[in-house]
Amino acid sequence: MINLTRLSIGAAVLLSALTANAQQQIIYPAEGQSPQQQQQDQGECQVWATQNTGIDPAVIAQTPPPQTSSVGGGERVQGAARGALGGLAIGAIAGDAGKGAAIGAVAGTMAGGRRARQNEAAEQQWDQAQRQEMMNTWQRAVGTCMQARGYTVG
Repeated sequence: MINLTRLSIGAAVLLSALTANAQQQIIYPAEGQSPQQQQQDQGECQVWATQNTGIDPAVIAQTPPPQTSSVGGGERVQGAARGALGGLAIGAIAGDAGKGAAIGAVAGTMAGGRRARQNEAAEQQWDQAQRQEMMNTWQRAVGTCMQARGYTVG
């Protein structure tokens, strides 16, 4: 589970790094289009891109990130249970099973909380990467439309 979390975080960071540079397009009127014509063409291409990709940047910008829970998805409870069992076994060997179980439960709760925070961070990074990929797709569609209308897109 920890390796999956690390892999997810790594993939999200890599995807964000690769797509961060593609956020802003530069559009040049290669056939001498006027600023008014460029503005009209860009507006029409943005509508076309939204219709053809199903991606609306306004909706993406207004959609709140996924809600996170401060308690975690059961990681703390699971950690406490595992810690208590481990502490119980160690405590039984040392002669005080109850004390060992209590110490193990506390340590397990802390470890579970750490796992919950890691999972939460991975979910947030995944969501951010997904939003960025959608925006990149939409911008590529706008660029393709603008190129078809005689603009150079970089």
